[in-house]
Parts: sequence; structure tokens; C-alpha cells
Amino acid sequence: MKFTRGISIDGQYFDIPLVSIKRTADVLDKYAERTEAGDLEREIIGVYYNFTLTVGSSNAFGETDYAAFWDKMTEPVEFHNISLPVPGGTYDFVGYISSVSDEYEKILEDDVSYKSFTCKFTAKGPARTPG
Repeated sequence: MKFTRGISIDGQYFDIPLVSIKRTADVLDKYAERTEAGDLEREIIGVYYNFTLTVGSSNAFGETDYAAFWDKMTEPVEFHNISLPVPGGTYDFVGYISSVSDEYEKILEDDVSYKSFTCKFTAKGPARTPG
């Protein structure tokens, strides 16, 4: 089965059954502190777009092998080039994978299927900066 949209990690395309991509926009400060008068003073570094990816059952994977996908997502490297589908194209960024989890769906004598694959992508740099 060929899904309409997959993801790419370090240029490697994964044809996977996307269930959801949750996006957060985290505003990070260089500093933020209160004055004696109670006002907040802050210097914003930028807005970082971070994502949580949820994937369907390993039985529903298209041309992608689940074990190869798991290996790539748990690869011990500092950063990845990540490309996620967004309306009208892709969102490309450098980031790291901060956590990966899945759950056994079915255990057979010679095979295992998985469900509830989830991972978190954390951006290395800001998507937006002040000014």
C-alpha cells in the first residue's frame, strides 16, 4: 500500500500509516526575570516547532519495513534532517528524536506486530526569531 504522505529522516523516505502529527510552538527565552516592581523582562531567542508523531499498526506499513523504521528512529546520532508533511508540502528542519515508544499488538510464533508507535521530534534551532 502506498500512503499519500510519509516522512523522511536524513533523506530516507518512510511510507508509513500516519495517525497524527501534533505540533507545538515553544517560545524560548535567553533570559526572563522579574524586576523589583514586578514587571517581567525577557529576551526571546525564538519560537521552536516541535512535533509528536503517532503511527498506526506495523501491519499497515506500506513499502517500509517496521524494523528498519524503528532502527532509524532510535539511531544514536545527535541530530537528524527531518521532513514532515504539512498542508501544501513539507516542513524541513534539523532536530533530534527525544523519545520513541511502541507496544506489542500481537505476538505469534514467528512474527510480532506493533501498534501505538510514538516519537517526539525536538527542533535544534528556532523556526521563527524576533525582528
